[in-house]
Amino acid sequence: MSELNGNLLVAQSGGPTAVINASVAGVIQQAGRNECIEEIYGGVNGIWGILREELIDLNDEKARSIEGLKHTPAAALGTCRYKLDFKEKPEQAEKDMARLFDVFMAHNIRYFFYVGGNDSQDTAHKIHLEALKRSFEMRVVGVPKTIDNDLPHTDHCPGYGSVVKYAAATVMEIAADVGSMVTEHGSCCVIEVMGRDAGWIAGGTVLAKRAAHEAPHIILTPEILFNEAVFIARVKEVVSTLQCCVVVVGEGLKNEKGVEVAADHTRLDPFGHPVLSGVGEFIESLVGDRLSKVKTRSVKLGYAQRAASHFASLTDVNESAACGEAAVRAAIEDKSGVMVKLVRLSDNPYKCVPDLHPLEDIANGEHKVPRDWMTEDGLLPNQKFISYARPLIQGEVKVPIEDGLPKYVALNRTKVEKVLAPLS
Repeated sequence: MSELNGNLLVAQSGGPTAVINASVAGVIQQAGRNECIEEIYGGVNGIWGILREELIDLNDEKARSIEGLKHTPAAALGTCRYKLDFKEKPEQAEKDMARLFDVFMAHNIRYFFYVGGNDSQDTAHKIHLEALKRSFEMRVVGVPKTIDNDLPHTDHCPGYGSVVKYAAATVMEIAADVGSMVTEHGSCCVIEVMGRDAGWIAGGTVLAKRAAHEAPHIILTPEILFNEAVFIARVKEVVSTLQCCVVVVGEGLKNEKGVEVAADHTRLDPFGHPVLSGVGEFIESLVGDRLSKVKTRSVKLGYAQRAASHFASLTDVNESAACGEAAVRAAIEDKSGVMVKLVRLSDNPYKCVPDLHPLEDIANGEHKVPRDWMTEDGLLPNQKFISYARPLIQGEVKVPIEDGLPKYVALNRTKVEKVLAPLS
């Protein structure tokens, strides 16, 4: 193992989670224990900001602020959805890559950590390959993050346990509310959660169901194509029996042709995906049309589900920080082109440890809910899913309170002096 002296750069990418900052805290705290790492920088708004040489000095932050990141929501360094797209925009991608390495060399960046999901790991992989191509000694390690829980080769992703803990609790509360308001012909409440192609979040809300009669009564995931007739029949059955039916639906629900039922194909996101626009309202309207006397409502959890640090899973926080620490240890040990993954050793007692996996196997891959983790009719997760998800929501984070509200951390963000010409 060769010792590499130089500076460290950590950045965040993609949608935030309730614990994404815990991974950054883990990187910073572990980096501070190694003399070969001289300066610790943060990239403002991910790759987008690094291209503009927007770096901040994390050594200038107080130790208690770094520790406080573990209970602070959003992306403390700022995030982006910028992609190095060599397929669709090869000339721009080449320019971007050259600029990135100009920044790396100008600031002697020898350690680079990118905290993010599928596309972020793809970016980290491309940077690792470019460093090899240029014979530029730099160690690149990906740190997993995504509430969607769809990164391959890891048991689960940091951020998932917390979103499920919040979403399941919210389902319980909404169910208690709507169930207390008896109507003559019954009611149906539809709760929309995130998850474009994978139903991990929707499925995880099954943890709210402690008895057969309790909500959620139906869970619709993107992996199982939506059968309108089967769904309506089940809603009718539940309302007839219990007077109230609570449905949880993942935003990427697909019809029997495999097309997202709520996709707006006239609008595309930065990665070329159709914008998803209201599957909860779609299901609400469908129930209202087919069962006209049933009172229907829909609720969209939106950003709240990924920002709820006040009700995060302590297991999730600890594992997120551990992933950041493991990434630094791997880089110090001369590992590059890898992502930290979580390997489950047992469910009860729960035990999971960090390990490494090549980025080339992870970049742009996708891990979906196995079909045999759902009931035969596809309308609820089964015990396999419950055993998988339950350990991930355990433990509560003690968030400091000030004047009755959470006290979150804001970094000083001391800017690192720019040495390059502005990005043209």
